[in-house]
Amino acid sequence: MDHTDKKMIELLQQQGRISMKELGNLVGLSQPAVTDRVHKMEDRGIIHHYQAVISPADIDKKITAYLMFLTKDCEGLVEFCKQSPDLMECHRISGQYNFLLKVVTESLQTLETFTNTCGKYGDSVTLIVMSTPVEYKPLIPNIEA
Repeated sequence: MDHTDKKMIELLQQQGRISMKELGNLVGLSQPAVTDRVHKMEDRGIIHHYQAVISPADIDKKITAYLMFLTKDCEGLVEFCKQSPDLMECHRISGQYNFLLKVVTESLQTLETFTNTCGKYGDSVTLIVMSTPVEYKPLIPNIEA
């Protein structure tokens, strides 16, 4: 991956719907050359999908929490997580706990229901997010053209 590929990734992280023509103009390549490079990065798995970033509060999901989870039933917990509409992320981690869950939900009551329901898989500590001063930081930041 060269400097131009990194610049293209930076721009795509900022604007996933940018046209290939505009992207080409910003990195100094033709639209066909940029399209070819983007397709190659998709084929290699560097870019694996595009998605809209939704504001949870705007769809009435005002509570974000992280659960540090200790379980002996890893498969059961993962299956529960896959089925839960409030669960956004599930990470296997090292240390005292073996999973880190990110939950985005409507209220403290729905968070309590989530924690009560997943309690059958083990023990957890819940950390409620008070604010998010940094969010959606790009993986490849600020590459000069």
